[in-house]
Amino acid sequence: MKNLGSLILGLIIGALLMYFYMNNLDGSHISNPIIKPRGVITPNQAIVLDSTYNSRHTLISDSIVKRPDNRSSWWSLDEVTNYIDYAKNQSDSLGYNMSGLRIYLGAYPTVKNQVGYTTMFMVPTGELQMVEGSKGFTASANNDIEGANPLNMGTAGNPPNSNYPH
Repeated sequence: MKNLGSLILGLIIGALLMYFYMNNLDGSHISNPIIKPRGVITPNQAIVLDSTYNSRHTLISDSIVKRPDNRSSWWSLDEVTNYIDYAKNQSDSLGYNMSGLRIYLGAYPTVKNQVGYTTMFMVPTGELQMVEGSKGFTASANNDIEGANPLNMGTAGNPPNSNYPH
């Protein structure tokens, strides 16, 4: 009976050690520091930016679109992450080093006398990869990557003219 108790205790300790050893193999025990990106603002600063835009939005809605126009676009975290991976791959195949994303305002075309909503789309930015041994001028690392596919089709605000915070 004494040997059975020692055997069970040994199995439990061994299982626990194996569990902790296997969970540390994936690097999860190493924490990456969270770095606050340049340009992060407070919610109050965002409210100021949003409310300052109101007069422009009203002008667009009342004078051009003739209905409440879209103020925001939303993409899921998976869509953004997948797009970044896709854009990096496409940029590399086009001979660019991707350095970031640029977000543009756009508008859908008028259909049946109904002016299209404002939209936002993002494009990858970067610089041409240098060929070994080449010399010469290189473009800025934040130019749009020509030939790369932008991401659109985010979900519009509901209602479209909703202010921040939505």
